[in-house]
Amino acid sequence: MSAEQLLSEISAFCRDAGLAESTFGRAAINDGKLVSRLRNGGRITTDTLERIRSFMADYPQQAKGRFPGPAVASKPSPPFVPPPHSSPSLGAEAAFRFYDNRQKYLLFVNTCSEKWEVANRVAMEVGNTHPRPPAFRLFDAGVGDGSVLARVMRAMHDRHPTMPFYVVGKEISLEDVRLALQKMVDRFVEHPATCLVLTNLQYASAPWLTVKSISAASSMMWHEVRLQGNTGHSFERQISALEPFLSQNWNARVSSSGHSVYERPAVLVLYREDHKFLLDPIIPRQGQTPANYDLVIASQPYRARASVEFKANRILAPLARSLGPGGRMIGIHSYGHDPGMEVIRKLWPDDNPFVTNNRHDLLKQVKHELGSAARDFNFNANSDAKSLFRYNMHTLPSEVASSIGTSTLFAAWNAAIYVAQVEDDRLGPVVSNDRYLEATQEVLQANGGLWFLDESFVISRRRD
Repeated sequence: MSAEQLLSEISAFCRDAGLAESTFGRAAINDGKLVSRLRNGGRITTDTLERIRSFMADYPQQAKGRFPGPAVASKPSPPFVPPPHSSPSLGAEAAFRFYDNRQKYLLFVNTCSEKWEVANRVAMEVGNTHPRPPAFRLFDAGVGDGSVLARVMRAMHDRHPTMPFYVVGKEISLEDVRLALQKMVDRFVEHPATCLVLTNLQYASAPWLTVKSISAASSMMWHEVRLQGNTGHSFERQISALEPFLSQNWNARVSSSGHSVYERPAVLVLYREDHKFLLDPIIPRQGQTPANYDLVIASQPYRARASVEFKANRILAPLARSLGPGGRMIGIHSYGHDPGMEVIRKLWPDDNPFVTNNRHDLLKQVKHELGSAARDFNFNANSDAKSLFRYNMHTLPSEVASSIGTSTLFAAWNAAIYVAQVEDDRLGPVVSNDRYLEATQEVLQANGGLWFLDESFVISRRRD
């Protein structure tokens, strides 16, 4: 059953019942934006589908005085029934898009130290790279709000204060691009020999800033900005002036498989006008951009529950191919086995979102995907002592006491379900009572706070 068929059924039902679509969404599943999300390519789980079907089937009994709108003039449309021996394409795997929930993401980023710790781990790899003229080349496979990238660029400047930097970041989220650009202002001040590129292309294309499809290539928006002046204030004003360009060209939609994809491929190139002569060899030209990166950051680039084959084929192998001689890619993802998972297990005892995140299995699969080219790479899983690192939720010592404040509990709960990537549809029954807050408090008090573990690994290309 496709989303279009479901939308057709809902539209017919709303016409017959005299209900606005927003009213239908609130009445059926307590989501007034249900229909608009479906039209924009959103996905729902089978449980939500059943709730919608039940609501439409039982509506004449439910509607007595409960929902505004004219009385039902005719009997409602027959209930929504999938074809025999088929399962709806609106499944849970396609429905959940981890990084699209802005509130959870921003609360997590601002209450936990993961970005700091990830940047510290990546900075260790800067010292192991062997950049070659004309620049240090860095690719960030998921810029997010720019916190990690900004910190890594500071570490690069500390080690190579006069070396030109060519920095490319992939990010499909418009809001994240806005946040990241604001963090780049000071980078152009401290390290003027910087060429920064942001793109919304897919992993297999972004390192090379090119697309394989002729139609996509013909519609690509390539925008080059030469920053004038030499102060942070002037750079900030010019970067803020890019807002109309971003709003018009950095839009995304949901594919039939449930993944976010760009509506139009876009590349944004920024550098200082007064350093154009020095940067000319590394300023990218459309269709003529090499990769050959000295460092690739692959921090949380995939959903934990995705298959090992998907992670290797669609993300890690293409990124490994983009490395230059001596280049290094550091992969980082959530590991589990921490107090955050203790919270999850108290509510969902059998849940294990990180079952396909084992670094050893991932590296083995990447070798398989690379085929004969794998002989040119080193695959370093490292020991647990070196691979695993911890980050914390920020709390004051006095906060984790016999009585923990509600705001701290909500922040801890949000961090736990964000890291474990729990779908919204699974949260409804759990948050209907206070058990989830009690479970969170129990874990915080038992561990003196909340902390999580990330796992890292390194793939490097052998030097010439």
